[in-house]
Amino acid sequence: MKDESNKSNLDSKKKGKSGENMAEELLIKAGYQIIKKNFRFGKGEIDIIAKDKGILVFVEVKTRTNLEYGQPEYAITKSKIRQLKKIAEAYYYVNKIEEQECRFDVIAILAEPNKQPKINHIKNAFY
Repeated sequence: MKDESNKSNLDSKKKGKSGENMAEELLIKAGYQIIKKNFRFGKGEIDIIAKDKGILVFVEVKTRTNLEYGQPEYAITKSKIRQLKKIAEAYYYVNKIEEQECRFDVIAILAEPNKQPKINHIKNAFY
C-alpha cells in the first residue's frame, strides 16, 4: 500500500512541475520577467514570482489531469489565498522590499492525457 502512496505522490509532483514549466513558458512569451520559482516560506510556497511591466506578480499554478474535482482554479480556497498572501509578505520582508506594487495571478492548467493542455491565466485573481 505504501508503494502506491509514494507513486501517487511522485506522479503529483511530476504533474505540478510540468504545469509550472508550462506556466513559466506562457509568462515568458507574454513578456514577464521570471524572478524566482518555488519560493518557500514556512510550510508554504509560491510557484512563480515574476515582473509584469514593473508590477511584482505572485503566481499560483494549479494543474489537473481531469475534471473529477472540478476546474483547477477551484482548488484555490480562502485559506490557500491567505497562505499565499502571508508568503508574499515574507518575500517582501526577506528581500527588504518596501515600495513595490504587486498582484496575484492564477494559472490553471487542465492537462488531460492525449489532449492539448487548456491554460487559463487569471490576472489579479484575488482582487
